[in-house]
Amino acid sequence: MAAIPAMDPAHLEAVCKVLGDTASGLTGGGIERLLQGRGIADPGPITKWQRLHQALLAQQARDRCANNVVAFIADAMAPARYQNYRQVFETRRAALNVALAFAGMSVRDDGNVERRDVAKTLSEAEGRASLLRRALQDRKVHSEVLKFCRAELLEDNYFHAVLEATKSVADRLRRLSSLSDDGSELADKALMPGAAGHPRLALSACNTESERSEQKGLAWLVKGLFGAFRNPTAHAPRISLVMSEQDALDILSTISYVHRRLDNAVRTHVP
Repeated sequence: MAAIPAMDPAHLEAVCKVLGDTASGLTGGGIERLLQGRGIADPGPITKWQRLHQALLAQQARDRCANNVVAFIADAMAPARYQNYRQVFETRRAALNVALAFAGMSVRDDGNVERRDVAKTLSEAEGRASLLRRALQDRKVHSEVLKFCRAELLEDNYFHAVLEATKSVADRLRRLSSLSDDGSELADKALMPGAAGHPRLALSACNTESERSEQKGLAWLVKGLFGAFRNPTAHAPRISLVMSEQDALDILSTISYVHRRLDNAVRTHVP
């Protein structure tokens, strides 16, 4: 791995104050285990954030780079540590990303740390956490979209926001239809009129050609979302996918429209 430039002591202090916060940070025992796991010398049971700051600052000085510091942060934010504590993970991650913005880094939703443009002001760092969310709220985007991509929206992570929001459509179709399929097959089974002329999830009575066309149109729209956004974002390297804020807003608004149509869908007796 290439050497990561050493973090400014003030930026590292801000990170340590998040991880070592008295009320919401790591426990003393958790800090001890994480330091031991990385082979980082532990200065002992002093104030938690100061303990972390001393330990990580000294390790960084020995290494002449921030590789072990970044690895420690990733260890502390490993999603497996937060099973049944999703809100703790999201709150801690959001606070870390404000602190790390000044060092040109952020914690992804998988707990790993990635490089970003360096924020120069506090308002810029905090702005990253609210711009896209505010724009979506102005559009009155469906709550299902916000619920499934909240962690990504906290840092304007457009790539993962679209991926998670698209997943939300599949998840909702499965919940409403009791199907276990995925992708285009799920859309077909849940929304396309079958041999009897009625779908499993009906938007209307589907008695007229217009109603049946509307039903098929939603199915095709969902299949288009899966094909155009979910599959490419799930399988292509993130660096190869350029997604602007405007693109994300338009896609998420389309997903919101699908959810609003599903709000009124009725489960039929079609097996």
